[in-house]
Amino acid sequence: MMALTGLFLILFLVVHLIGNLQLLAGDGGRRFNEYSHFMSHSLLIQTVSKLNFAFIILHVLYSLWLSRQAHAARPQGYEGKPALQTATWSSRNMGILGTVILLFLIVHLKGFWYELKFGAVPSITYAGAPEPLHNAYQVVRAAYAQAWYAGFYILSMVFLGFHLHHGFQSAFHTLGLSNYRYKPLIRTVGTVFAILVPMLFALIPAVMHLQSLGY
Repeated sequence: MMALTGLFLILFLVVHLIGNLQLLAGDGGRRFNEYSHFMSHSLLIQTVSKLNFAFIILHVLYSLWLSRQAHAARPQGYEGKPALQTATWSSRNMGILGTVILLFLIVHLKGFWYELKFGAVPSITYAGAPEPLHNAYQVVRAAYAQAWYAGFYILSMVFLGFHLHHGFQSAFHTLGLSNYRYKPLIRTVGTVFAILVPMLFALIPAVMHLQSLGY
C-alpha cells in the first residue's frame, strides 16, 4: 500500500511540476492560467485529482498504522545504535519528514486549491481566447510575494527531497523490483529525482518572490 500510493504520488509530482513551471514562462501568466483552466474543466484530470487526495490520505494513515505496528512488535529498542550504521538519515526520520510535508500540503491547499475553488478569483481575458479565464497566476504571485510563504515552500521542498530519497528506492524494493542488477540504477535515478524535482519546485517561489521585489 505504501509503495503503490507512494509511486502514484511521485508520478503526480512530475505532472504537477510540469504544470507549475508554466508560472515561469514570462508571459504574464497566460500559459499557467490556460493550464489551470484545462485542469479544472477536464473530467479525467478531476478524477485523477480526487484519486490523488484519496491516495495521500491512505499514504498517511497507512504510515501511522505501520509505525504503530513496528513499535508494538519491538517496544524495547536495540542496544547501541546499529541503525546508524546501516540506515540513511532519511530512512530513520520518514515520520518527521512526512509530518512536515503533510503540514505543507495543508497550508498549500488552503492557499491555492481552496482559494481557486471557493475564493473570489479575478478573471482575465486574453486576445483570441473564447472566454475569460480565472487569473490563477495572480493568486500564486500574491502568495509568493510573501517572504514567509516563499521561504516555507522552499524549506518544505528540502524535506520533500529527503523523503523522496528514501521513498523512491524503498517503493521499488517493497514491490520486489529491486535486485543486485537494478539496485544501483534505481538508487541513482532515485537520488537524481529526489534532488531535481524538489529543486525545480523550490525554484518557482524563489524566482517569483525575487520578481515581486523588482529583480
